[in-house]
Amino acid sequence: MTRLERRYRRFLLAYPAGYRTVHGDELIDILLDTAEPGRQTPEIREALGLLMGGLRTRVEHAAAGPAWRDGLHLGVAALTVANLAALLPFVTAIPMWTALSALTVLAVLRGWVRLALPLLLLTGAKATAIAAGVPLFDHVLMPITSDPRSVDGLFATTGPQVVALSYALAFAGSLVLAAGAHPLKARSWWWLTVAPALCAGPALMDESAFPVGVVRAVTELGLLAAAVCAARMARDPRWGVAALVYLLSVTVAIAEHGPYLTVRHLAYWALLALPAVTAVLVAREHRRTALR
Repeated sequence: MTRLERRYRRFLLAYPAGYRTVHGDELIDILLDTAEPGRQTPEIREALGLLMGGLRTRVEHAAAGPAWRDGLHLGVAALTVANLAALLPFVTAIPMWTALSALTVLAVLRGWVRLALPLLLLTGAKATAIAAGVPLFDHVLMPITSDPRSVDGLFATTGPQVVALSYALAFAGSLVLAAGAHPLKARSWWWLTVAPALCAGPALMDESAFPVGVVRAVTELGLLAAAVCAARMARDPRWGVAALVYLLSVTVAIAEHGPYLTVRHLAYWALLALPAVTAVLVAREHRRTALR
């Protein structure tokens, strides 16, 4: 195998494994036949073409099955990841409940929503109790610890109603998914990296109102921008459905702080709402154009 072929094959990793198995050798042969004699590295145009082609193929493969159901599954996955992110900074104080929340995320990602239902009930009830300052299942509410991020700071600026609603949305979505006859497809393991990102980094806005971290805001905007791109490539609304499910949860959490919100909070909400709505409208517009 020549150096050029090895480098072409590295770029082919952008394509799904099944696609590479069926078409990989054919693509390599075409690329090698059209390459200039003596070339050791792919042209920039070819490299970008392979990367974009791989991304488009992955998106098209992901747009399989009923769009609303798959989009709801993605939205539930985002909600459970966000719920886990709220607990992660306090893992040393409530390790069992953080572990159960992580297990909930794993169950949703693998498509085991029937297993996720009781886990959502347990973790949701405990999280709501902590937000309300009521002991439930155990008496660990404010443990004595030198860590400034102990449980007494968990949900410090969030009311129990908002916490309960976030888990209720995830539970209701999982219940609808569990009623379906067909199994859900497994989600990417990359979702596990989102939870730490949502709770990392310095604060972007005043924590006395609705706290938002810089890394969280960048992560959310990046994922929503990816949803818009995927919706446009596949002409499919499932990513828009997922974005709207997540946006609903964030909207309720922000609305709770009504009079204490700043222009930054409203701008943050608008930056999330714009790509979420765009992901739906882009797919809808492309579908209308295709039907003409």
